[in-house]
Amino acid sequence: MSLYLISLNVSGLPSWSAIFIGSLITLIIASDFFIKASERIGIALGIPAFIVGVTMIAIGTSLPELVTSIVAVTRGQSVIVPGNVVGSNLTNTGLVLGVIAIIARRIKLEFDVMKVDGPMLIGATLLLFLCLLDGKFQFFEGLLFLGGLAVYLAYIFMLGKSGGDEAESLDIPSEERKHRLTWKEPVILLLSGLVIYFSAVFNVQAINNLGKILHVGQDFIALTAVALGTSLPELIVSLVAVRTGNIEMAVGNVVGSNLFNIFAVMGLPRLFGEIAIPPTLIDYSLPALVAITIVLLYVLQDKVINRWEGWILLLFYIGVMVSLVSAEVIA
Repeated sequence: MSLYLISLNVSGLPSWSAIFIGSLITLIIASDFFIKASERIGIALGIPAFIVGVTMIAIGTSLPELVTSIVAVTRGQSVIVPGNVVGSNLTNTGLVLGVIAIIARRIKLEFDVMKVDGPMLIGATLLLFLCLLDGKFQFFEGLLFLGGLAVYLAYIFMLGKSGGDEAESLDIPSEERKHRLTWKEPVILLLSGLVIYFSAVFNVQAINNLGKILHVGQDFIALTAVALGTSLPELIVSLVAVRTGNIEMAVGNVVGSNLFNIFAVMGLPRLFGEIAIPPTLIDYSLPALVAITIVLLYVLQDKVINRWEGWILLLFYIGVMVSLVSAEVIA
């Protein structure tokens, strides 16, 4: 470890670290403005609130990851994409859901996750594993993932239309809301969209330079720092949901975010170019994601998440991250 630290050329490390953190924070904040402006415009144009709701849930949960991945592919740094997806889902499941289960002590779900959401999540995760197992992600596989996204959107669209208990857990509006369109919404939408793009560009460039300075792979940074940063808003929202008694929304958002990460954040960037799959992802990180997803489904099958089960998820996540860091340092 000491030899590793001595061998580092830390020139530029503070500046690129600041750019990485600053661009990531800006990306997350701008995404929030973009989603809220889009929602207000949609409702003002007469689009039913439940349609706006299901669309914003699908896009809003993973917009930073999606834009960062598209920019990474267009700039020839596509190795970031699979690390972004796998790392975000590991963080959502182990850290976010684990922490809220520990704080809430006991989460009782009214809707049956194993009816549709659970099988869809494990199916999507296994599909991701099988498609990446050969070290390639083909164009037709990207189209297949986008087909899965269409199925998922149709599913939550039907939930929003029916307005059942599960729709409430996903925080889908059940009543029409009125909003008068002003000049502010289009301006906010345009400006936030530009900020999202340039923040993603700087973030990808920072990942590239930090990888060179620290002698670590870009996929490693995506699996750890990027995944943690883009999942912090979901952690904060989930903690607020626990305090306000709307715990089911937090669980529903984690499952929905993981599905959207797999289908959209992997599928859509493939339309823009080739996606490189690092061997370390196939050998360790991807099997770890499959394992923690299976653990999650086992935990959710009785529609109750106890505190000790939250600890299992959190310790699983910590163990995976420690192993990743140790393997990268030794290498």
